[in-house]
Amino acid sequence: MPVTSEATTTWTGTLFEGSGTVAAASGIGTFPVNWKARSEGSTSTTTPEELIAAAHSSCFSMAFSNALTENGTAPESISTTASVTFVPGTGITGSHLNVQATVPGLSEDDFQRIAAEAKAGCPVSQALSGIEITIEATLA
Repeated sequence: MPVTSEATTTWTGTLFEGSGTVAAASGIGTFPVNWKARSEGSTSTTTPEELIAAAHSSCFSMAFSNALTENGTAPESISTTASVTFVPGTGITGSHLNVQATVPGLSEDDFQRIAAEAKAGCPVSQALSGIEITIEATLA
């Protein structure tokens, strides 16, 4: 059965002087957004790219956990950071996955192979197929 997720953005003003809020339908919160944060960075205002990074890191972690478990080597822990790059005037240019995992009884070669397969099979990676997706995977 399909599941549809929603978020709503309310924006006021022009691109450069305006601002908005993004509200997740799940009720997890409302987050401020604006062009300055998107084009210059911010520690207090989110961006579309940060929200994509959250989606990519969580989706990859789920896909990787499942792939490792199907391999017979269930993970003890997985920590994934996705870094999504935005270039004003160009757009989103890439997503880099940095993953560290504790997986008992798994060789380094198998770990790297399964990480690459999970990256390719992750639904968010597939949705982002128009940009470069890289991965740096460390077996703890």
